[in-house]
Amino acid sequence: MKQVKRVAVTGGAGQIAYSLLFRIANGDLLGDDQPIALSILDLPKAVDELNGVVMELQDCGFPLLKEISVSGDPNEAFEGADFILQVGAKPRGPGMERKDLLADNGKIFVEQGKAINSVASKSVQVLVVGNPCNTNCLICMHHAPDIPKKQFTAMTRLDQNRAIFQLAAQAKVDITEVGRVCIWGNHSATQVPDFVNAMIAGQPLDKVLSARGWLENDFIQHVQQRGSAVIKARGKSSAASAANAAIGHVVSLQQQTPKGHFFSSAVLSDGNPYGISDGLIFSFPCISHGEGNWEIVPHLEWDSFLEEKIRATEKELLEERDLVKHLLS
Repeated sequence: MKQVKRVAVTGGAGQIAYSLLFRIANGDLLGDDQPIALSILDLPKAVDELNGVVMELQDCGFPLLKEISVSGDPNEAFEGADFILQVGAKPRGPGMERKDLLADNGKIFVEQGKAINSVASKSVQVLVVGNPCNTNCLICMHHAPDIPKKQFTAMTRLDQNRAIFQLAAQAKVDITEVGRVCIWGNHSATQVPDFVNAMIAGQPLDKVLSARGWLENDFIQHVQQRGSAVIKARGKSSAASAANAAIGHVVSLQQQTPKGHFFSSAVLSDGNPYGISDGLIFSFPCISHGEGNWEIVPHLEWDSFLEEKIRATEKELLEERDLVKHLLS
């Protein structure tokens, strides 16, 4: 029997967490032979609701789930954590400007960063899902100075999955035939789904799909605006697809990436091979050597169209960082 791994999930009473917790308990996150202790965090007023989720987890009888706890205090929830999935964040309200959302969520991630620094395992892997996830991750990482910065990532895997689906549908191929798709930059409306380096059935995309106009316009807009389209269609934001992406993100970091493949992950930009400003959490194509040991894939081609879009998303992240600079001092 392997040693139990402690997994903490924030925003435990929310829709994404509800879709996520049962998959973690089933072994989808860390494997079907890895016992886990699950710690669920939300606001103190939501703890009673979380107790109902605990009952459901217990009633599933997951063999790998050895312990469940709930808390309204990150210092309790993150105690000894090996993995922390920060799903919870304050949603954008009516009339709220982006700077206000950044400021409100920034305070949450300051507190959680300090708790991670104090009580989590020093080898903890932290994934930020709650939006604006790139800058929330930057804030959290800043307030956990004793944890290696490479252990903090933010999620753009959902955007990558959306891009792969759109390309497969347009090319009329099975989704497994689409590869080497990545997302550059911010998880926002400026994100850049990369079709220049994508492959279909082992061939460069432009050899299979002659649709540059569609790629530059409809494709990018589909991916950038898919979250809004889901809200319009179901009246609620993406939940199961976000949970699925979080699982895929962690699995990709923990397993060795097959040769010739890569995945999207928002990571610290310091010293990156593409000339992106240091000090940002920026989505790049990455590979993993296993157990969270990632690196950015160098030497991918940028044509003039792609570079213009990437510089625009970099500019937005620089502006976001400026808006929260008082939380990074």
